[in-house]
Amino acid sequence: MLQLLALSFALFGVVLLTIGVRALRRRPIGVRARLGRRLFSCAVGCVSGVLLLGIAALCLTIALGVQGYRALTHEQVAVYVDVAPTGPQSFEAEFLFPDGRRARFRLHGDEIYVDAHILKWKPIANLLGLHTAYELDRVAGRYAKLQDERLRPRSVHSLAEPKPVDVFDLHRRFPPFSLLVDTEYGSATFIVADRPASYEVRVSTTGLLVRRRSKL
Repeated sequence: MLQLLALSFALFGVVLLTIGVRALRRRPIGVRARLGRRLFSCAVGCVSGVLLLGIAALCLTIALGVQGYRALTHEQVAVYVDVAPTGPQSFEAEFLFPDGRRARFRLHGDEIYVDAHILKWKPIANLLGLHTAYELDRVAGRYAKLQDERLRPRSVHSLAEPKPVDVFDLHRRFPPFSLLVDTEYGSATFIVADRPASYEVRVSTTGLLVRRRSKL
């Protein structure tokens, strides 16, 4: 949707720029033709063309930025996780993502912790086809006792995939994005990992949650 809008704005922008340039190069016809009229036509065409090209670039930038984020309209499974203890306060976690990717991590702690980025757009952006989106960010081992959290080994791994453009980064660096973004926030969930178990991490419009599941 956004790619199509970007292409449409770009085409109209090029057409208007072409019209503006041709208006300046057009030769006067008769004594009534004035340079001021040609300059005005050129200015209108060029300014309108540049404005449309700028809008096209904005649409394309947003389209690239939301790549890697999943549209969120209801509660859905973000990832399946199998945990297996490997020793005292240590365990392995295998992740199975909806797209079929797998990843395995060695973690320290009593619990498995997963967090995500949540991005909510304003209604005007919804009209462009943008909806609340999420991206899993990190997995870590979490200790049940605060003292262990301070003294015991820590372990954290990234779950995010590389993207050509990061919408969260654009929102922080360029204030105009605030016109489209309603809010951005982080959400996290954790559960015990002291015994072999299988879980599903779900995400809803209110954030992450985790449920135990029966392995098939």
